[in-house]
Amino acid sequence: MQRLRIIAELAGGRVHVSELARRLGLSRPLLYMHLDRLEKAGIVRGALELSSDGKAMKYFSLAAFDLHITVDVILDVIRADELAAGSSADPPNSSEESPNRKENPR
Repeated sequence: MQRLRIIAELAGGRVHVSELARRLGLSRPLLYMHLDRLEKAGIVRGALELSSDGKAMKYFSLAAFDLHITVDVILDVIRADELAAGSSADPPNSSEESPNRKENPR
């Protein structure tokens, strides 16, 4: 959903990354993660520009793209997301009893 919001915001033209973060209510690190993925997918373009005082400014804009999404594509993305969420789950708390764990007699 966040990436769709980013695309919608960039539909109005190029935007400096700090301004985009403010408009969307996202942290800059989270926004950069989304922008990086959108850029790798060829949906947005990032460009560094120098301001009049010599500061590097990162602007993003939409690239020309044409996507065709099918139900199968959506299901594949959902499955991949579920797998990724499952693999990044926290390991069980070591204080919790495991069915295969034996107590040490003292």
